[in-house]
Amino acid sequence: MSVEKFGPVRVGLLGIGTVGGGTFEVLTRNQAEITRRAGRRIEITRVADLDVARARALVGERARVDSDARALVSDPEIDIVIELIGGYGIARELVMAAIENGKHVVTANKALLAVHGNEIFAAASRKGVMVAFEAAVAGGIPIIKALREGLTANRIDWIAGIINGTTNFILSEMRDKGLAFDAVLGEAQRLGYAEADPTFDIEGVDAGHKITILSSIAFGIPVRFDKAHIEGITKLQSADIKYAEQLGYRIKLLGITRRRMADGKVLGVELRVHPTLIPARRLIANVEGAMNAVWVKGDAVGHTMYYGKGAGSEPTASAVIADLVDVARMLTSDPDNRVPHLAFQTESLADLPILPISEVETAYYLRLRVADEPGVLADITRILADAGISIDAVLQREPGEGESQTDIILLTHRTIEKQVDSAIAKIEALSTVLSKAIRIRLEELN
Repeated sequence: MSVEKFGPVRVGLLGIGTVGGGTFEVLTRNQAEITRRAGRRIEITRVADLDVARARALVGERARVDSDARALVSDPEIDIVIELIGGYGIARELVMAAIENGKHVVTANKALLAVHGNEIFAAASRKGVMVAFEAAVAGGIPIIKALREGLTANRIDWIAGIINGTTNFILSEMRDKGLAFDAVLGEAQRLGYAEADPTFDIEGVDAGHKITILSSIAFGIPVRFDKAHIEGITKLQSADIKYAEQLGYRIKLLGITRRRMADGKVLGVELRVHPTLIPARRLIANVEGAMNAVWVKGDAVGHTMYYGKGAGSEPTASAVIADLVDVARMLTSDPDNRVPHLAFQTESLADLPILPISEVETAYYLRLRVADEPGVLADITRILADAGISIDAVLQREPGEGESQTDIILLTHRTIEKQVDSAIAKIEALSTVLSKAIRIRLEELN
């Protein structure tokens, strides 16, 4: 007996590159299983790609193929549009056109949603269509579904994620092999973990897009990528990775978002990406290579961690198809009974302020190049104490033979960033401090 209660769901695919090809392949290979789960067949019936010859080679006779993306999003035969083009330009135009034409949209485009998500979700709500985006964050890891549905009962306290595989691979290699950033970046490009132009990855922009989306779902706020603080890993030195290890920490590029409370009131939301020291004993500190992990702290459930492949053809396809199945199941439902795009009912979104980096509360790793003279450490600790910053640990390297300089490494307790900024300015003004301070934020993730 057939499980199909309705006719097939017809899907149009925009872009059949790495992820698009994986989506077509997995959907074809697992069609029987997917149909049993969805209750109806899901078929990609039309594909638009600029490279028509390559697309036809992948698809064969199983779907109509051409280069006319605009015709696809207005095709009355298409129920769902998958957008896998990427970027902000034509992708935004096509997604908005698909919505206007009453099509549901599945996308893996984190940049588009982080920058234009508010506009896209508002348009979708007006037209009564769904925009699904599991594949936009952490590839095959079902973190969007976990936050939107699995953790619905919780007040989310914070999220910390390794959500860019390229940078995690680079940091893993720098730690394992003691190599400089530039050398490891070249290796990452050779192996295909980094693009020819890796700027979005290594400068933290990609992770910024993803943590912006997660923050909106966690706290029920509009997407505010323009307010995110973003630092990459390009200035990270292998010496600091080594010192962190000696102190029992690992350095990871983390996307962090936290609800900041004071006296029972919400002050705002921290939204930041930067290299971060985390204790080596934490599970997330041991996520190596190109893998992703997202750690979520909820008030009821406590700590949960989601780990897996954050990119790649079939892992990302897994998330795209999960969205297709969700949309297929909900096609006949009333829009008011669907899971809201950002987990909270649209009218209940709270426009909480995104705190500037100067107001962020965290601990710090400080490395200072100083003259090897008596009283230097005492001067530094006095300045920190005057700023209300307490010290958790100190590591002072013995100067080499004939050297008159050495490194002092300090770990502080949690404090407000502007206090650290002020203290660092005074420390750098000391005649015995010979270089700019190296400052890396530190999170215990308790």
